[in-house]
Amino acid sequence: GEYLGSKFKFEQFRMEIKGYLHKNIYFRFRHRFTSTFEPQSIDKIIKGVDFAYLVFTLSDRWKLTIGKTYADWGGIEFDLNPIDIYVYSDIIEMADNFLTGIEAHYKVSDNHSLGFQMLNSRTGTFEDIYDTVPDVQPSKVPLALVFNWRGSLWHGKVTTIWSYSFFVEAQDYAKNYIALGNQFHSKYIDLAYDYKISLEGIDRTGIISNEIPDSLYNYAVKNTLYRSHWIRATMKFSPKWHFSVDAFVDIANWNSDLDPQKTQNHFRTVYSVIPTIEFYPWENFDLKFFLGFVGRWYRYSDYAKNRPGLEKKDYSTTNIMIGLISPLKFL
Repeated sequence: GEYLGSKFKFEQFRMEIKGYLHKNIYFRFRHRFTSTFEPQSIDKIIKGVDFAYLVFTLSDRWKLTIGKTYADWGGIEFDLNPIDIYVYSDIIEMADNFLTGIEAHYKVSDNHSLGFQMLNSRTGTFEDIYDTVPDVQPSKVPLALVFNWRGSLWHGKVTTIWSYSFFVEAQDYAKNYIALGNQFHSKYIDLAYDYKISLEGIDRTGIISNEIPDSLYNYAVKNTLYRSHWIRATMKFSPKWHFSVDAFVDIANWNSDLDPQKTQNHFRTVYSVIPTIEFYPWENFDLKFFLGFVGRWYRYSDYAKNRPGLEKKDYSTTNIMIGLISPLKFL
């Protein structure tokens, strides 16, 4: 392959403030400096603010969250701290993951809890996201409903984060998203597996629409489907040395009959593998140095390769990462 260069980069840099205003009122604010400072047209808060919310403890079992928070739509990958993720799978990478709304959380038992969220379905307007789409009108109520189950089984050895989400994107068009996250814990190894599927009336994820040149269709296409299989294995050789591998497959289908030359629904598949060695030099300080490899292989369907105007070609990208990660705690 062709060498493209090397550079220093802040992959993630966030400031977080959290605490209690009252024994029953918790607050959290987090600003991502590696994102844009532009206020969003729906919630009027800048894109880089991930969290700005209050949590009210109503009883031993009920909590109510109000403000901008994460869409609790399941999966181990998204639930992990962002500093522990080197590359996200396609669905998570392209999503609006932090949205404004309310959440009710119910503790069923010490091992199980249920969550329900009503959120804005996006941070920008329909026009911001999609521009114009033929025969599609923006919804007057662009909201999202998220249902979530968090479980702990077999004395905590297995944890689950499962969810179903329904997003109103436009009049008569919605996004249905299911995420099934499962994690196994032991003394020396942790294993996690996510299955995610997103059925989109309009291409909210946007990968297929971005792959189609404007000369064919200069708007977001309809009826896309994205699936992801994500696996992480973390081996703890010692308190100071860890080895982890992320491997995932992202599949994109275009199920519309808009293009009369389309011969199949499958559009592309991406295979990714990320092995990483992590070194923790001090037991009483949360800092790690890492050395990792990122390999991604993009494989297109015969339709995407042979359709005049598309003519996609398979390709791959690889890079090596060296860096350090630490949450800098001031208080």
